[in-house]
Amino acid sequence: MRAAIYGAGSLGTVLGAYITKAGTEIELINRNKAHVDALNANGAKITGTVDFTVPVKAVTPDLMSGKYDLFILLTKQLDNENVVKGLAPFLSDDGIICTLQNGLPELSVSNVIGEDKVMGCTVAWGATLLEPGVVELTSEPDSLSFGLGRMNGKKDKKLEEVKALLELMCPVEVEDNFMGVRWSKLLINSAFSGMSAVLGCTFGEVAADKRSRLCALELIKECIDVAWAQNIEIAPVQGKDIVKLLYYKGALKKKLSLFILPIAIKKHALLKASMLQDLEKGKKCEIDAINGVVSAYGKKLGVKTPYTDKVIEIVRDIEAGKCTFGFDNVEKFASLAK
Repeated sequence: MRAAIYGAGSLGTVLGAYITKAGTEIELINRNKAHVDALNANGAKITGTVDFTVPVKAVTPDLMSGKYDLFILLTKQLDNENVVKGLAPFLSDDGIICTLQNGLPELSVSNVIGEDKVMGCTVAWGATLLEPGVVELTSEPDSLSFGLGRMNGKKDKKLEEVKALLELMCPVEVEDNFMGVRWSKLLINSAFSGMSAVLGCTFGEVAADKRSRLCALELIKECIDVAWAQNIEIAPVQGKDIVKLLYYKGALKKKLSLFILPIAIKKHALLKASMLQDLEKGKKCEIDAINGVVSAYGKKLGVKTPYTDKVIEIVRDIEAGKCTFGFDNVEKFASLAK
């Protein structure tokens, strides 16, 4: 199986390094020539909660040739349709695009190449690109996992092949209820990535402050409410029933959920949202693919999402240069508190 990671930035470099370290060849494709050159010259250096360097094969998109049996897609969702259209000519007749992007990317990918050629995968770990060729793994090694599946829940030989490849890095759970898994990952991202981007901090720092922790809990609740309005069953996260742990109705359960939240995120406390990393570089971020999805479905289904809408508003202001990320932004949620 000829495989490539398309959009091999922070997450893709870590994944490619683990796969290559295990003795399987995979190409790392990235538009950032400085990153590609550093990877080819010095190998992929993975720091943080692990420490190793491994030689990898990296190319820029203009140097792609031939056909691939698998693309692991890790680009930002800002222009998914055109990205997938560009990959389609390089895909073998029975080739697969497995999207590891945030949000609900399977819909846009399948619109271009068809549902049979699409798999989705949730990523339960984080990483930060420190410099060309050097990436920090910010999640603990024993907390790394993937959730793999198809939109229709179908299982076949191709799914097993992709599972085996990803397992060269960490455990992979094949999900019957894959869209439920997507929504469980989305509620974590909308809460912690959203607040990380707004406040300019790590997931752990979001959970440590009482005010931002409350915002994160409300964002989680809004996402669950929107999923339930579509009759979607939220899947467990790494064996934990996140709804049972963090969804509340009364004051007592709310207090308990607020207590649990820092414990639940502890192993990912050092993670800094990729949205924040983009904002730090003056780039547009994936707010539409994360919090924007919750807000859009909420409006369609008549479910109010005030905390989600506030995150989007603040991020839009940051992108427009009207304000910057920082912990002072937590005060902008004060009027929403019940």
